[in-house]
Amino acid sequence: MPFSKDNVPLVVKEPQQKPVVPLSWFFPSLFATFNVMLLVFLSGLFFGFPCRWLAQNGDWVFLMVTGPLFILTFFTLIALNFSDPGILHRGSDEENPMTVNVVSVNRRAFRLQWCPTCRFHRPPRTYHCPWCNICVEDFDHHCKWVNNCIGHRNFRLFMLLVLSLCLYSGALLVSCLMFLIRTSHMPFSVDKAIAIVVAVPAAGFLIPLSLLLLIQTISVSTAERSCENKCKYHQEYNPFDQGFVRNWYLTMCAPLGPKYMSEVVCLQRPLGTEWISEKTQPSPPPCPEHCSSGPLETQPQLLHPAGKGPQGSGEALFILKEIERSPQLPVPMSSPDKPSKCPITE
Repeated sequence: MPFSKDNVPLVVKEPQQKPVVPLSWFFPSLFATFNVMLLVFLSGLFFGFPCRWLAQNGDWVFLMVTGPLFILTFFTLIALNFSDPGILHRGSDEENPMTVNVVSVNRRAFRLQWCPTCRFHRPPRTYHCPWCNICVEDFDHHCKWVNNCIGHRNFRLFMLLVLSLCLYSGALLVSCLMFLIRTSHMPFSVDKAIAIVVAVPAAGFLIPLSLLLLIQTISVSTAERSCENKCKYHQEYNPFDQGFVRNWYLTMCAPLGPKYMSEVVCLQRPLGTEWISEKTQPSPPPCPEHCSSGPLETQPQLLHPAGKGPQGSGEALFILKEIERSPQLPVPMSSPDKPSKCPITE
């Protein structure tokens, strides 16, 4: 008796995952250590020679300005090296990568992408960093200068570091120039040579740091992320944009919330795994593989009215709670995505 096509069970073969080998940590850590030592070395030369001469001749204002700026810059740099960028810890091997999780953010539907390395579905704006081999919430970029990712939990510390470096570099440059002007009538000495040695790198770092501060300021104001510059999946509007004032509050002042543990993956549940036939809108243009969270072709039920979406920073906990209480949505089954490779670095 011939079998009916409808009675034949559908067997889905899970694709074999290639092992992800994290990149070597030694040389990036060595480069970050070199940056800390360079800051200490140049600051030691400045305080030991030109700043000492200025203080001995009654110009204490230079020491009173550069001293606190050095302390702020040094401790901010050390703290950023060892900070938690917002790591979403590894999930369970029992999680099914073939399930589909959907969430709506300010009238924009997002499918939670599966991370084969961390074994859970990533919330929007969460990416897997190939250098650190971790999934980071609200990922912005991987900073090689500190050998750490910049994400939800340390973004404000990164902004403070860039601002303090700009102010400190400017203060060093002005102090060295004032020292050279005050001693222009004196013969060339070791103090003048040290002042030139300190002033040249201070001026060289000041220009790119000021440009970086300007770019990050614009990104915070518009609720954009560096890793999304090459992936414009916000075609009509940015669903994470809450307005200029609220974007700055959520990024720089809002409570960070508790750190995520491995049990957070239990909040996720499948919202639908059956095939359906319906009219879909034209798919968006292809996106680089480093950007894994994009809008769905199907529009699910709205979870928020217009302009009342979740916070533009730190969406993971809110997203997972929405999934826990949201109704099931008829969306097609999706196969696991490839591991994302986000090449955004400084």
